[in-house]
Amino acid sequence: MYRFAKTVAILGGRAGRQLRHGSTAPQDFHSKYGMGVLVSGSVFCTAVWAYVLTQTGIVWNVSPVKRMTPKPWRDQPGEAEESQSGR
Repeated sequence: MYRFAKTVAILGGRAGRQLRHGSTAPQDFHSKYGMGVLVSGSVFCTAVWAYVLTQTGIVWNVSPVKRMTPKPWRDQPGEAEESQSGR
């Protein structure tokens, strides 16, 4: 257990020194391009949804209540003759 704790302490110290002196170390991808990727992804997503909502003509969950009236009932031509001949 002592060896493990000692190794962790040594590696932890190295990591701390690297973080403190990170300004001279080369930047990684996230610190270099992270904000640009986030902004461009947000712009792309917003543009796609704006197009979908305004240009595709999809009707989004419009309720038919009080807008539709049922069609009047009518018998099928063949069914009326069959029901009379069955009596």
